[in-house]
Amino acid sequence: MDKLAVLIPCYNEAQTVEKVVRDFRAALPEAVIYVYDNNSKDETSALAAAAGAVVRHEYTQGKGNVIRRMFREVDAECYIMADGDDTYPAESAPDMVRQVLERGADMVVGDRLSATYFTENKRRFHNGGNMLVRKAINLFFHSKCKDILTGMRAFSYRFAKTFPVLSSGFEIETEMTIHAVDKKLRMENVVIDYRNRPAGSESKLNTVSDGLRVLRMIFVMIKNYKPFAFFTAVATVLLLFAAVLMLPVLAEYFRTYLVPRYPTLIASGFLSIAALQSFFGGLILDNICRKNRQDFELRLLALPKQRAKDNDMNS
Repeated sequence: MDKLAVLIPCYNEAQTVEKVVRDFRAALPEAVIYVYDNNSKDETSALAAAAGAVVRHEYTQGKGNVIRRMFREVDAECYIMADGDDTYPAESAPDMVRQVLERGADMVVGDRLSATYFTENKRRFHNGGNMLVRKAINLFFHSKCKDILTGMRAFSYRFAKTFPVLSSGFEIETEMTIHAVDKKLRMENVVIDYRNRPAGSESKLNTVSDGLRVLRMIFVMIKNYKPFAFFTAVATVLLLFAAVLMLPVLAEYFRTYLVPRYPTLIASGFLSIAALQSFFGGLILDNICRKNRQDFELRLLALPKQRAKDNDMNS
């Protein structure tokens, strides 16, 4: 098992990956630096290897798929993850490592938004998108996260080995944050000085499509992690529609003792039944989520024993 592992997912980062590897080697000389090439069509792999990185490959496209492979294959007491585009400062890594190894943090977030991001980032809509995502997560999950979409983070061994990666693309950062908040894992923030990509280096992030994927991920995670609140909201909307349809029918009935609009009455009844089903479905799913949280806590308790067993087998 490595003491420190630097994880760098890359796709066509030949212009910057060599500098990124050397910067992290200077900042964390004791760390093993892993570059995971995600089907690059340039010299990313060769340049990373020349700079001293351990180069591995993930052939299924998407950042989430790369991180899934990283967490499965690499064992370390502390992980540092950063993009290979030279936008994140390696000199902030030691402070993030200390938060994990000395203060027991499970995930340390490299907070760009409290520093230089809004002045350095030149892409349209990214500043507003970052603020929107942060406010949405903090509102729905009652958290105080500083930066949701940052690509520089540090992780403990137990986070890496118990985090179920479901995303395939750039929405992975949102999934990580919500998982940590929901499971009450300890999160810390370290303010970092984000810098814009060097000239000639192109971002792989599509503002519209990847932004929509992140928003969809938030919606799905609210449904999965907060099912009672989600399905109660759905039940409330259905009941409101049912009431809008039912009230004129009831008014007509009390005035004439006749029900001339049976289809409207039937539709209102079905909406009411659907609302009840949604409400009780939310109750059932909420109990399942509680059970999953209990099981997760038990997995965390068992992890040190499994880790010691694995170390004995490897030695």
